[in-house]
Amino acid sequence: MPSVSDTYIENRERVQPDDANNYGSAHGGNVVKWMDEVGALSAMRLAGTTCVTARIDSLSFERPIPQGDTCVVESYAYATGRTSVRVRLRAFRESPRTGEREQTTDSYFVFVAVDDEMLPTEVPELTVEGERCRALRDEALAGEESN
Repeated sequence: MPSVSDTYIENRERVQPDDANNYGSAHGGNVVKWMDEVGALSAMRLAGTTCVTARIDSLSFERPIPQGDTCVVESYAYATGRTSVRVRLRAFRESPRTGEREQTTDSYFVFVAVDDEMLPTEVPELTVEGERCRALRDEALAGEESN
């Protein structure tokens, strides 16, 4: 059975001019797209099959990501249903020169595992092994409850 740590993914996107809005920062739609793509990868690592977005439970934009900075997306599965995978996602702005980082976006997505006919299929249980897995899962559950 996959663990929370097995589903942890961190990806980076450099905010280019065509990713930016009129204010010189990443367009919110691009940030959501990047989060959706990385979140699906975390869900697929758990499910072992294609996963599609079913719902975005919460999405908070806390600060912009300036053009030229890097958008770092952190993703991991923290809970499952019969065919669903709940994924915690956070985005950060990161300076490419210094590595300075601050959180910009916080979200919780639900993905559904599907088979070759795009019908929902069961997912394995998620294991929570070790302190890091417990801390990630507990943080996600606490944040989910506060939304």
